[in-house]
Amino acid sequence: MENRIYIVGMGAGKEEMMTGEALNVLEQSDVIVGYTLYLNLLSNRFKEKELLSTPMRKEEERCRLCFREAKKGKKVSLVCSGDAGIYGMASLMYQIGKEYPEIELFVIAGVTAAISGAALLGAPLNHDFCVISLSDLLTPWEIIEKRLNAAAIGDFVIVLYNPSSHKRKDYLKKACDILLCNIEKERVCGYVENIGRVGTKIETCTLIELKDREVNMFTTVFVGSSNSEIINGKLITRRGYQL
Repeated sequence: MENRIYIVGMGAGKEEMMTGEALNVLEQSDVIVGYTLYLNLLSNRFKEKELLSTPMRKEEERCRLCFREAKKGKKVSLVCSGDAGIYGMASLMYQIGKEYPEIELFVIAGVTAAISGAALLGAPLNHDFCVISLSDLLTPWEIIEKRLNAAAIGDFVIVLYNPSSHKRKDYLKKACDILLCNIEKERVCGYVENIGRVGTKIETCTLIELKDREVNMFTTVFVGSSNSEIINGKLITRRGYQL
């Protein structure tokens, strides 16, 4: 692991939901860098490691911290929730890594919330789907709106990340209003809060009901396609088999 940094997707953070490869890489690391919340989830198993964190919105500083530690000859892993290449730190690490050609980067895949949340809901992603983040921190809302419209017209199952926060309490409502321009109000939906953590909450509803539901930043939302239905309380998207 010398002259290498591993960018590790840790899934929901629960050990049983991490891949064997991710656990193996973290076991071999001298230093584990990450957002404070994610390091807290790892602290029991990896308490003997050097754990370094930066606050939220200090992502560039966090990445540069990895390179500084790696240049000292330490074995470094940067952890991200879910998968590091899906709304994670992998691309930023590669961008900054151009300044450190002597250090090699490796991405370790993790289980993103679309997959772990879908498993709890049933089988909503069994046909074409897309993932859209409602956070306008790095993406203008006008672009998010275009993507929501396109996904609705294309009849995708739509997975919504970052549906709400303290500053974006009405963003899910806004997204539902956009989707309702092209999708019927009875369209089946579901959402999962705190995937793989204490207080996991699993709900199914219609699109019009979803519009008024209260969710938080730890919630992943699923809007079904025209081939989705509720079967025995589970959100299922038909693949097209003739039964």
